Order: sequence, then structure tokens, then C-alpha cells
Amino acid sequence: MAIVPLQSAANAASAYAKAPQGVNLGLEARDTQSSAFANLLKGAVQQAIVVQKQSEVVSVAAIADNADMSKVVTAVAEAEATLQAVTVIRDKIIEGYREILRMPV
Repeated sequence: MAIVPLQSAANAASAYAKAPQGVNLGLEARDTQSSAFANLLKGAVQQAIVVQKQSEVVSVAAIADNADMSKVVTAVAEAEATLQAVTVIRDKIIEGYREILRMPV
């Protein structure tokens, strides 16, 4: 039974390694004007993506038995904290947008 999840993890790691790198992450500007706030958000999201990818690299190394478990735990915890922060920020932005929509014109 333990071999199936290991094979699935190995298949996932293999698929990730074969995925095209440097692919546009959907964060390109759709117009020529950009605000400081938009640049701030874009930078934060890009940093979160970097943290997630680093966590994946350490996790894949752990699957191959090439990483220290303390590094794996640290990387995964950092990725989880980053994801939670991004989720909270996203929720606040959506809440603000909905509040703006409810404003009378």
C-alpha cells in the first residue's frame, strides 16, 4: 500500500519537472498604465509563487531521500504561511470590491 502514494508522488514530480519553465504566470499588465498598488500586489504574488516553488523543490528532494527533514518541514510551513497570507489578502480585496459595488452612485 505504501508504494502507490510513492509512485504517485514520483509521477507528480516527474510531470512537474517536464512542465515548461518560465511560462507566463498570468500576471502581465493588460494595459500600459500601472499603479503603485498594482505593482505591490504583483510583487507579493510573484514572491509567493517563488516560495511555493522552493517548497516543491525541497519536497521533491525529500521524496528522493536527498533532503533533511527539518528543511522540508520548514519549507512546507513557510509555503503554508505564505498561502494563508495570500488567501487573506485576496479575501480582503474581494470584500473591498464588493463594498464598492454596493455604494450608491
